[in-house]
Amino acid sequence: MKYISTRGKAPALNFEQVLLTGLAADGGLYVPEKLPVYTKDQIATWQGLPYTELAFILIQPFVKESIPDNDLKAIIDDTYKEFRHPATAPLTQLDHNEWILELYHGPTLAFKDFALQLLGRLLDYLLQRRHQRVAILGATSGDTGSAAIEGCRRCENVDIYILHPHKRVSDVQRKQMTTVIGDNIHNLAVEGNFDDCQSIVKACFNDQSFLSGERSLVAVNSINWARIMAQIVYYFYGALALGSPSREVSFSVPTGNFGDIFAGYLAKQMGLPIKQLVVATNKNDILHRCISQNDYSKHKLSHTLSPSMDIMVSSNFERLLFDLYDRNGTAVADLLGRFNREAITLDDKVWQKAKTHFDSCAVDDDQTCATIADVFDRTELLIDPHTAIGVHAARACNRDARIPMITLSTAHPVKFPEAVLKAGCEQPRLPHHMADLFEREERYQVVANEVAAVQKIILAR
Repeated sequence: MKYISTRGKAPALNFEQVLLTGLAADGGLYVPEKLPVYTKDQIATWQGLPYTELAFILIQPFVKESIPDNDLKAIIDDTYKEFRHPATAPLTQLDHNEWILELYHGPTLAFKDFALQLLGRLLDYLLQRRHQRVAILGATSGDTGSAAIEGCRRCENVDIYILHPHKRVSDVQRKQMTTVIGDNIHNLAVEGNFDDCQSIVKACFNDQSFLSGERSLVAVNSINWARIMAQIVYYFYGALALGSPSREVSFSVPTGNFGDIFAGYLAKQMGLPIKQLVVATNKNDILHRCISQNDYSKHKLSHTLSPSMDIMVSSNFERLLFDLYDRNGTAVADLLGRFNREAITLDDKVWQKAKTHFDSCAVDDDQTCATIADVFDRTELLIDPHTAIGVHAARACNRDARIPMITLSTAHPVKFPEAVLKAGCEQPRLPHHMADLFEREERYQVVANEVAAVQKIILAR
């Protein structure tokens, strides 16, 4: 399988090259040239499979030219044995046809473990084969950082640099990153917001000449295709558990960077019968405004009780735009070039096409807390603020109560005590393996909101 850039001017690459590249040479993001598509009869044969077996079936077509089947099976088995629930991604029922898919049973209690535990092992496998060393560079609004560090810290051939906005992630999220001590792990607290961190990362990837050829940069943010690929699996897994493909299901997805729900869109394109895909956002609602009003413009960033979604620019939306514009890379490049300068709208037929694939809802902090309280009162299940946004959006946008609606539960509530307490619930206890988190030594460095400041640190190691 070959991968092509959303901006149409970079060379096509294989999976190994895409994993180690990040951004395309033309500034675009890589997507598969052609998706595998499955019939309902094929999907039906997967019912009841363990998560690891389903993951192998779905991931193998994307990587088969780069990784032999036996090696891929071993990597996938090793990845998901780290998860603390026998079902890996269990479903919990909230009400009739209302479900959550628990994606927080990995090592760092967030959905990003599904992709980053796998990405770390894939990287280690390929780098050992190539006898190559790389620098992992990523930005985090909270959960990506700890998941990336946990997924890659045992890799022998990487140095890890994770940027987070200084004083703008939760204490648990920060501690999960900064208490993993290693000579190859570097946590950088940038004096800015998440979009500033993401801009620095993109600038470094766009011009790697500062490295003088000694190492190359590898992305762990969802600009890396491997992240999206891994997330496709749990859409199939959740749907199959509720009777797919003989019945449709819908998904509500709390999302800021559009990566998680884009994986759902791909699952639908691959043949999974999905009725609705609901984009659930907080007050930082560029995705909701685009889908509901055709308003794709930057607003001032707001800080909310759901900090992992405090994002003004959704990087992965570019991958969807590429499809909506019939894979016209020139049109996408022109559109995003204008977006950096001004508010934009999509061509009307493109916007109408987007609305056939997605519903959307923006949820404020009061609604978030009310949903946390409501779910707990009804079920005694405590959910985190991002999941609460997904549940609220699911209820607001559901067009057919006869069809199961699955909200992706993206993080354990212990990571967001402020929202839980504001909802009137008791602060959850840290899981056993994290019980001493706040006593652990921290190591991080505060840096200026400047590309050069970050590059200087990378060069010093």
